[in-house]
Amino acid sequence: MNHLNRSLLRMGLLSVVMGLTITAHAKTTFQSGPAVAGQQQLGDSTIVKQDTVAFVSTVPDSLLRERLTTLQKTIPLNYHKAVQAYVDYFTFRKASATKLMLERMPLFFPLYERMLSDFNLPDELKYLSIVESALNPRAISRAGAGGLWQIMPGTGRDLRLYQDDYVDERMDPVKATEAACKYLRDLYNIFGDWELAMAAYNCGPGAVKRAMRRSGGDSFYTIYDALPKETRGYVPQFVAFTYLMNFANDHGIYAETYEYPIPHDTIQVSGYFNLETFARHTKIELADLQKMNPAITTTILPEYTQRYPLRVPRQQFAYLTARRKAIMDSSSQIPAAMAHVLLASTETIRYGTDSAGSWSDLNSNPLALMTLDEPLDTETRLAIAESDQESDEDMETVVLRKPKKQTYVVRRGDNLGTIAERFHVELYDLKRWNHLRSTRIQRGQKLVILKEVSETRSERLADQGTTKSHKKAEVAAKTKRYKPRYHLVQDGDTLWNIAQRYDGLTIERIKKLNHMRSNSLKPGQKLII
Repeated sequence: MNHLNRSLLRMGLLSVVMGLTITAHAKTTFQSGPAVAGQQQLGDSTIVKQDTVAFVSTVPDSLLRERLTTLQKTIPLNYHKAVQAYVDYFTFRKASATKLMLERMPLFFPLYERMLSDFNLPDELKYLSIVESALNPRAISRAGAGGLWQIMPGTGRDLRLYQDDYVDERMDPVKATEAACKYLRDLYNIFGDWELAMAAYNCGPGAVKRAMRRSGGDSFYTIYDALPKETRGYVPQFVAFTYLMNFANDHGIYAETYEYPIPHDTIQVSGYFNLETFARHTKIELADLQKMNPAITTTILPEYTQRYPLRVPRQQFAYLTARRKAIMDSSSQIPAAMAHVLLASTETIRYGTDSAGSWSDLNSNPLALMTLDEPLDTETRLAIAESDQESDEDMETVVLRKPKKQTYVVRRGDNLGTIAERFHVELYDLKRWNHLRSTRIQRGQKLVILKEVSETRSERLADQGTTKSHKKAEVAAKTKRYKPRYHLVQDGDTLWNIAQRYDGLTIERIKKLNHMRSNSLKPGQKLII
């Protein structure tokens, strides 16, 4: 029995060994032998890897380097891995965006080329506007920069670009291009390098100088890692679009419908003016009217408008001329529902001529060289006339002393608007005194505040115990008018983007001024700002 058991055990072990040998041989044959038709070779992992490799389209770097060398004129067009990435992106993944830029080039590039030539700036800077706004004159960034050249509100005021609730010169192609040329020229004078000047245009000269100090470099790519993330891609995008606007056709990207300036003439508009009514009566497409006048941010011009040059299509100009009085009267009627929204005519703004010349054949640019006139009521004028007949001794002589300089350290929760209110100064002056290009400040930052101290002759005599008549003070009080400023809510407005349009204004302040408990807005709503 024991012998039988040992025999069975030996046979079992032999069977197991033979089975393993056969299985190993079959597996080897399956993996290395010729494949049967229709059979999946799942055992070969290398074949699976080859099947999952994706082909990524790219412009050969040697070709890109060669073409950038041929394109380079005044501004360096250096090859960089970021340039390669942007060229590939807008060639293969976003070819539609490149096509749109090609179609918009005839609309603005003739203006850019003429203006850059007038300022003796490199012609290649015209491609910078593509990076900034994609050639959209009404583009607004999350930070509040606007127009073809994405100029910040504070920078725009520094560059003499007028902005209010109805007109924003940053959106005007002529005025914005002139301002951008001046700013770029000043930045180049600071850095002496076009790549650094363009970087400073994006993030500010202070940020570029800090990056130079931290890195010890003196060129764009030597300070590349020390720059803000957005600015690192700014100059490479400029180089990429310079390449694509010249070689897009070689990559199969063609413009289909070019955009050109609409031939137009100009009419002068004073007082309230409704563009929708005007377009309806003149049979002009409202979209065309807005395209020719991008600086008008709404569909109306306010009551205080004086001699605003409105561009109208030349094709409809004869029709307008024949019916001018009826059309202008209809367009100037204020709807009853809006009469309480518009500001009273307490001041008149006069618009000068366009210093930059014409956009096309007959184009004048609005809102230059403002002068302010404030009408007075009859009682006030009589009071002033009587006071003017007084002797010179009774006249108030204002003596300005040297401005008093103060230093304020920014605390947690402070913003420029609240600081300006605290010291009774204008926000614009506060930014000018401290050379600030935006309203952003940091805790611990020191701000210089200048306050002019003035006194009148009567005040000086009062210090000596002499009392003077207060008639002049009463007249001055009458002539000083305080009017609330309003914003009319449009479709798409939010408290955040309304606050961005007015320096120093916050969402909390808007809600407090208007007794609002929520952030919801309705088109047509009137907000005190």
